[in-house]
Amino acid sequence: QVQLVESGGGLVQAGGSLRLSCAASGRTFSSYAMGWFRQAPGKEREFVAAIRWSSASIYYADSVKGRFTISGDNAKNTVYLQMNSLKPEDTAVYYCATQSASRRFGLREFRGYDYWGQGTQVTVSS
Repeated sequence: QVQLVESGGGLVQAGGSLRLSCAASGRTFSSYAMGWFRQAPGKEREFVAAIRWSSASIYYADSVKGRFTISGDNAKNTVYLQMNSLKPEDTAVYYCATQSASRRFGLREFRGYDYWGQGTQVTVSS
């Protein structure tokens, strides 16, 4: 059974930093990409960042490029999201996910993932 467990969320002032972690189990993750999404109240879930283990390719949403960094430890099946220069608009529940086995959709789409963590709240105060 695939399980994803996020941690590291919290309350931070604007301009501050947080590091999210996502520990994964139940799948050979070296064959799958991992992604981070976020969802603010009343808004749709949106793509934040993704990483392909096989090629080390990395993708970011324009809104976080230059401020967030995704990385991973393949040996630990853990993905990280380092978030710097946080803004109030970054406030959301952050989810990690693992790429769908079907590969039907791109990594920037939530349909491109088949397993999700429970989410961790990030709140940025102004």
